[in-house]
Amino acid sequence: MAVAVDTVAPTVIGGVDTHKDVHVAAALDHLGRLLGTAEFPTTAVGYRALLAWLAGFGEVERIGVEGTGAWGAGLSRFLRASGIVVIEVDRPNRQRRRRRGKSDATDAESAGRAVLAGDVSGIPKAQDGLVESIRMLRVAQRSAERARTQAANQLHSLLDTAPASLREQLRILSLRDLADRASRFRPGANLRDPAIAFKAALRSLARRWLTLSDEIKMLERQLAQLVRAVAPPPLLAEFGVGPDVAGALLVAAGDNPERLHSEASFAALCGASPLDASSGRQHRHRLNRGGNREANAALWRIVMVRLRWNHPETRAYVDRRVAAGKTRRETIRCLKRYLARRIWRLLTQATRPAAAP
Repeated sequence: MAVAVDTVAPTVIGGVDTHKDVHVAAALDHLGRLLGTAEFPTTAVGYRALLAWLAGFGEVERIGVEGTGAWGAGLSRFLRASGIVVIEVDRPNRQRRRRRGKSDATDAESAGRAVLAGDVSGIPKAQDGLVESIRMLRVAQRSAERARTQAANQLHSLLDTAPASLREQLRILSLRDLADRASRFRPGANLRDPAIAFKAALRSLARRWLTLSDEIKMLERQLAQLVRAVAPPPLLAEFGVGPDVAGALLVAAGDNPERLHSEASFAALCGASPLDASSGRQHRHRLNRGGNREANAALWRIVMVRLRWNHPETRAYVDRRVAAGKTRRETIRCLKRYLARRIWRLLTQATRPAAAP
């Protein structure tokens, strides 16, 4: 009598160690056996070849990718578009690296094993919508702001060492007036004269400051339009939340905020979740210095605005916690945690399933 044989196709777990020019992939079966490793270029052709190589061992179930927000961003987008579940993987454990050594192939294998063991389960940001556009413009805005600050500092530094006659005329001006006036200097061609060289340098810095100011205003307008297009109206209606703060929080959550399954995960992402630091008889929590620091700063700005303008609910909460023995700094941390919970609900209310009646 013939015995039926189960011919279910084997499943494959992939792991990818990402780099700028090549990605190294490892294939594991459902029992954790290494099926092979290979390198692929970081091009569209390379992405297709990587997926085809993994599929050659069986049905691809999940792929763990390191650096989904950096060198692995392009591969992650391609895999998601191909219907593959992508898991965000942190860099390998340092102790394991010391025991087994370091190579791209072992890092790719470690990524696959982390997915297989369930040690990682985070869904990466989609990076294919309006929020990704906001992120890119914010990068340009921050760069322009830093360059403008540097130009302003150099303007004041030059002014401190300028010839006395010029210094007395210019030191009383505001930064904007100083830049406007210095940008119209006509120093002449004899740069061997320190006074003329000073005017030439000051004019160059002033024009740079003015150009960067115009660039920043343009970026602020563009960002405000994108933020209003994608942010839930209740978020922008929150006291202390403007386009810049909302943009930082949207970028932290990504184009797919539904990947954050709980308000605790969003608080941890923003670095607003206290970490348990208890030991023995001592029971305490410490400050979380991880997470997205821009989102953390955005929460802090909301708290400061509410305290500055005496927001009734915030002021009552602070008075109550201070009366209970909390310091002002501890109370601000508690407020940031509360805001993380509230903002998570606002960001995900459109993507969460409706509650059962």
